[in-house]
Amino acid sequence: MNTRVFSKSILISAALVLSACSSSPDEEDLALVNQGPQALYDRAKESLTNGNFNAAATTLSALDSRYPFGPLSHQVQLDLIYSYYKTSNTDQALATIDRFLRLNPNHSDVDYVQYMRGLVNMDADANVFQDLIGIDRSDRDPSKAREAFSDFRQLLEKYPDSKYAADAQKRMMFIKDRLAKYELAIARYYMKRQAYVAAANRGQYVLEYFPDSPHLREALELMVECYDQLNLPELKQSTLKTLKLNFPDSPYAS
Repeated sequence: MNTRVFSKSILISAALVLSACSSSPDEEDLALVNQGPQALYDRAKESLTNGNFNAAATTLSALDSRYPFGPLSHQVQLDLIYSYYKTSNTDQALATIDRFLRLNPNHSDVDYVQYMRGLVNMDADANVFQDLIGIDRSDRDPSKAREAFSDFRQLLEKYPDSKYAADAQKRMMFIKDRLAKYELAIARYYMKRQAYVAAANRGQYVLEYFPDSPHLREALELMVECYDQLNLPELKQSTLKTLKLNFPDSPYAS
């Protein structure tokens, strides 16, 4: 064989091998998209099943953008909400949730979407690192906790028979505890600075809005101390009466 012809055949073979080996993930994704929405969705479900929520979110987002009104659109959005939740992508999760609720108010899974809104906001409020090392940061901003409480309350009001209602109630109790602790943390801050009126108001807030909280006793004791410092005997005696009635073992009640 002619040497030049032989060399040329080697170069062609090498080029073919390199071409076959160089198909990038982007090219694979493009080929998958060209197969249609079902292929994309099957890939996303596989990622969900394997716990690869980032990959699932990426695929579902692409599917949602390309086929916003297809037969799979509602299920795609539901799975996308869950994927965003699992990856703690709060902003995208809430945007997808609000869009779904706005466009599909009568959908059979609207109670699930409302429930997920509460979970997303509750997750955004949590501080996993601090929980792991045992640091109590009750004084951190509770705005997301309040949103989560409102989300769960709406679920119970609109869909009392939802299968998510019982869990929502439990989570609301947890959030009440969180919010009560926040109010008392701020109250203690005010007391250290001798701002007794502000501190007493925080205790009163717990008394009015979280009467079933395990922190009610602390709120009442704090109010008694504040009224004593403010020389308000009538308010002090009234609060003491409530404290003795509910917590007779309190040192303030003796």
